[in-house]
Amino acid sequence: MVLMRTDPFRDLDRWTQQILGTAARPAVMPMDAWRDGDTFIVEFDLPGVKADSVDLNVERNALTVRAERPDVDSSREMLSAERPRGVFSRQVFLGENLDTDKIEASYHDGVLRLTIPVAEKAKPRRIEISHDGHQTAINA
Repeated sequence: MVLMRTDPFRDLDRWTQQILGTAARPAVMPMDAWRDGDTFIVEFDLPGVKADSVDLNVERNALTVRAERPDVDSSREMLSAERPRGVFSRQVFLGENLDTDKIEASYHDGVLRLTIPVAEKAKPRRIEISHDGHQTAINA
């Protein structure tokens, strides 16, 4: 005989993390983001979501991704239904150094990819120093 101790609150917490995710890792719309040269790439996993149900909005530096996964056919006898259904969204705050007017979006195999260029004003630039023919020391 084996004695097993259960903690219903721990079990509930584990279950909610699997369904809803955590603040660090949302279950509904997981995201990866990285910089590639002068652009930022952001990818959202949206399996089972049709491209025409995805909506993107940018207001100032807040990017909102909204998507809808249709409900399961009510005539099915579901044995397991773990994927979230209905409308869900995620908001990402973009830095001031990104050009939100030139965001490009593509959707392929359930992955939404956003390409966001760095704004011209945020790119490093060389400043030419004028001189009057004399050698001038520049102190930094």
